[in-house]
Amino acid sequence: MSVALITGSCGLVGSESALFFSKKGFEIVGIDNNSRKFFFGNDGDILQVKKKLKKKIKKYFHYNTDIRNYNALKKIFIKYKKKIKIIIHCAAQPSHDWAKNKPFIDFDINARGTLNILELTKLYSYDAPFIFVSTNKTYGDNPNKLPLIEKKTRWEIRKDHNFFNGIDETMSVDNCTHSFFGASKTYADLVVQEYGKNIGLKTACFRAGCITGPNHAGAELHGFLSYLVKTSLRFKKYNLIGYKGKQVRDNIHSYDLATCFWEYFKKPKKGTVYNTGGGRFSNCSVIEALNLVEETTKMKIKKNIIKQNRIGDHIWYISNMKKFKKDYPNWKQIYSSKRIILELIDKFF
Repeated sequence: MSVALITGSCGLVGSESALFFSKKGFEIVGIDNNSRKFFFGNDGDILQVKKKLKKKIKKYFHYNTDIRNYNALKKIFIKYKKKIKIIIHCAAQPSHDWAKNKPFIDFDINARGTLNILELTKLYSYDAPFIFVSTNKTYGDNPNKLPLIEKKTRWEIRKDHNFFNGIDETMSVDNCTHSFFGASKTYADLVVQEYGKNIGLKTACFRAGCITGPNHAGAELHGFLSYLVKTSLRFKKYNLIGYKGKQVRDNIHSYDLATCFWEYFKKPKKGTVYNTGGGRFSNCSVIEALNLVEETTKMKIKKNIIKQNRIGDHIWYISNMKKFKKDYPNWKQIYSSKRIILELIDKFF
């Protein structure tokens, strides 16, 4: 049987990908040592997701392996070798704030961990397409240098601007502030490209905006929509950190992202990069998300505005997926931000 090897298999994207590819007939080899609990405490614990995957996927094989441990990963690759037909690398330290306080751990996980998996792919599973879940934070705060306009509930960009339909892959990753998380992910992103362009692996970096969905273990330091809905419903208040809460995020559902991976798997390229997010189809500001929660639940939520913004935070970010859609015209986006938020409300309310 063909094997899909998925790191961070119990996280949002990893678990969605595991379920999706198992339905396509793949045996799933999941690698996840529950580091999210170490990062974020009980809010980040993925134990229940692990149990769910074992229950729902007949051929799910879990390895409690740290991606920083090259020799432990090597044993897995040696066991499956060329049976591995796709690698989806989701495992990461995902928080700006956490990375700033523990930069060595952040770099080892995001950078060295990615390098470990790439090198083992080269040695044992060379023909397997390698998908890396990258981030729009590779662009640092360059998006904040765009000529933005403040509106009632959001920041916006002029309709005649080149990036009105979203930021594409031509935006520079240089001359900006990344945050330590952004820096470690940028290294990983670049080395994934090199293993494609320099060594010939079929690699792709999906530079995602906000990935979300009901399986997200949203925590204060990571997981925008999931954490927002869960916290506002539980405490009837929410902290708006910086930019008056008008900062705009595009939101892509983990299922829509998994279908992106499927399209790429069927026709992989080498060393390519795709900006991946909700685009103009699915985006909202923090205030707009809270307003929708209030409108849907008839609940009043206290908005506590904190003036100091987070380092590296984007004021306005919408992904332009024109490049991906051109290469994979059969891909269809299903979930809008409104649909995503309503699904989260159903889970938590």
